[in-house]
Amino acid sequence: MLRTPASWAGSFAAVSELTGIGPGSRVWVPGPSTSTMNLFAVVHARDAGATLVDDSVEATHAVLTPTALSRLVASGPVPPMTVVVAGDRLGPALHDRCVDAGLTVHHYYGAAELSFVAWGGHADGLRPFPGVEVLAEDGVLWVRSPFVCEGYDGPPGPFERRPDGFTTVGDLGEVRDGLVVVHGRPEAVTTGGATVRVVDVETALAGGAAGEVVVLGVPHDDLGSVLAAVLTTPADLAPLRERARELLTAAARPRLWLACPDPPLTAAGKVDRDALRQAVTGGGLRRLT
Repeated sequence: MLRTPASWAGSFAAVSELTGIGPGSRVWVPGPSTSTMNLFAVVHARDAGATLVDDSVEATHAVLTPTALSRLVASGPVPPMTVVVAGDRLGPALHDRCVDAGLTVHHYYGAAELSFVAWGGHADGLRPFPGVEVLAEDGVLWVRSPFVCEGYDGPPGPFERRPDGFTTVGDLGEVRDGLVVVHGRPEAVTTGGATVRVVDVETALAGGAAGEVVVLGVPHDDLGSVLAAVLTTPADLAPLRERARELLTAAARPRLWLACPDPPLTAAGKVDRDALRQAVTGGGLRRLT
């Protein structure tokens, strides 16, 4: 991927203003620098005159994925700090739990190719990042921004640029009343002859969950595939089953409900869907009934 220094540095002032990161701040970035969100956080902190620290106890600010944030709060009392969350969807329930624990929480949607696209408290309250225009056409999000990359130095990827300057990486979403609603990359499961978008099921269920919900397509001898819902909080089972009956078609309702309090993560700190799918198909997770 080709990127100019200005495409990152141009957003530093806005990020500092939104987060309060500056001289005297102590920033904790526990994730690997191979992840763009973490690398940006390190570079921005140094440019802002902040100090990078190795522990949450020392930090005034942190940059975490939603899963890392959930585990931090679940581990016990946390010192008051400002947390910037990215890399996956941060739901309102986790946001509210963190606020109750004394944290100030910011969430953003972006991509390695696009940098910042939308910013807010959680995934249901995202608005375009300062200096960025966002529109949705045929269910796909397009961005016009001074922060996007120049393209790829090597094999092509999902990044696409139009003559009018709008770019996309193919993420699905909507823009409603100034809010950017992100559905993510399309992933479909064919079950019993019906095609179901995983993102639609996850979005419907996540709104009623206290913990995290990961929906996967897993093989089935008769139906080809079925949907499995993996819950980090088993107590979510009853309300989510009811929510599935109310909001989803029969084909889109998960047939398997399983518990996994600590789902496997990728090196970037996101839920490792492939490893989780292997755990489901291998019988390594507790089935909820």
